[in-house]
Amino acid sequence: MSDTYDYDLFVIGAGSGGVRAARLTALGGKRVAIAEEFRVGGTCVIRGCVPKKFMVMASEVSHALEIAEGYGWSFDNAQFDWPKFLEAKDVEIARLSGIYAANLGKAGVELVHGRAILKDAHTVAILDKSGAESRQITAEKILIATGGRPWKPESLPGIEHAITSEEAFHLPELPKRILIAGGGYIAVEFAGIFAGLGVETTLIYRGPNILRGFDDDVRAHLAGEIEKRGIKVILGCQHRSLEKTATGIVNHLENGMKLETDVVMFATGRIPYVADLGLSKAGVELNDEGAIKVDPYSKTTADNIWAIGDVTDRMNLTPVAIREAVAFHETVYRNNPQHFDYEAVATAVFSQPPVGVVGLTEAEARHSCSKGVDVYVTRFRPMKYAFTGSDERVLMKLVVDADTQRVVGVHIVGPDSPEMIQLAAIAVKAGLTKAQWDATCAVHPTMAEELVTLKEKQSQNTSAG
Repeated sequence: MSDTYDYDLFVIGAGSGGVRAARLTALGGKRVAIAEEFRVGGTCVIRGCVPKKFMVMASEVSHALEIAEGYGWSFDNAQFDWPKFLEAKDVEIARLSGIYAANLGKAGVELVHGRAILKDAHTVAILDKSGAESRQITAEKILIATGGRPWKPESLPGIEHAITSEEAFHLPELPKRILIAGGGYIAVEFAGIFAGLGVETTLIYRGPNILRGFDDDVRAHLAGEIEKRGIKVILGCQHRSLEKTATGIVNHLENGMKLETDVVMFATGRIPYVADLGLSKAGVELNDEGAIKVDPYSKTTADNIWAIGDVTDRMNLTPVAIREAVAFHETVYRNNPQHFDYEAVATAVFSQPPVGVVGLTEAEARHSCSKGVDVYVTRFRPMKYAFTGSDERVLMKLVVDADTQRVVGVHIVGPDSPEMIQLAAIAVKAGLTKAQWDATCAVHPTMAEELVTLKEKQSQNTSAG
């Protein structure tokens, strides 16, 4: 340890990645402090994955009740209490945030409440709520883990009347009508949430289909399925302006349509939270997309400063930020250089129905597999829905390298797909072949058994060339 600085490591941002790095380093005997300007837990715990999942689960109940009636159950006057739900959600979020803070304390990390900005490569200023500097801290090494924030098109007339996902968690009352702008996972998830809670929901996206970057079959299948849940989807269109009226907000669209809703939510992307951090004073550069520039080991352009998580805009997932934190600690403090492997990382979209994917899309595989791909697809009504007469369908798709027969992509849309994809990811990461999948005995009757019983190819081998 060096007495030249107040701390061996100072972490800016107490989200999942920052907390993990701080705890590991402190447990290793280093002097560590972490600054958080809002609440410990970051985006995932406070205003992202966790509260959103609670909202998803609450909204799924209405659909479950519909299905239950097909099984002989009857329900009279079932009602949803939005204020009661919000109170319970906030209590649980506070509990989880408290656990994060307590674990920091147990590890010996000093928690500094306030906004931290860089004064130079080794000095951090702490600002209080008024923006005044309350303290200066020096550190031998600094880790930036400030995450991301929602983006809105500020030049759009009337944009001040719109909310983002962050405000959606705290709406004082449940709206009767909502329009959600965006086609990514946040937009699609919140569309399912509000529709499931009985809100008249419209989803508008400027692109030709939702979930850009996902497999085309997944995109098309999900678009059809969410419309079955009562969500109105408008594609190839975006806002011209927003107009506040006495009865709501009028959405003026570029195709000439006018839609009045009570709430307008923009879920048009997130950007790295780097504003006014003082990065240039410390020699930390940004890349062309506005994220902190890092090498494979998360080191910035300043010799003693690293960055992990969404602020680097590499793969914006909480488990990835945590793994980057572990790799940072191993590299910097345990003389064991590591970098996270971003290949075949599974992810889920908690839409309704949900999506689970890992590996390559069919289009990606056709470009990267030199001798073409084999594609196996099935669409079917699961037992649960077939019994009730529902026309909701599941999609399962395997993408296989025609040369090696490795399964390089798995794509599922349907109930429990996030749970299935976690286990499928093990097989994809391990490089198992289609024959090995086929040799695995099915569990019957389940939806997942389709993954090991797919026999007929949808497409013949086609090279990328």
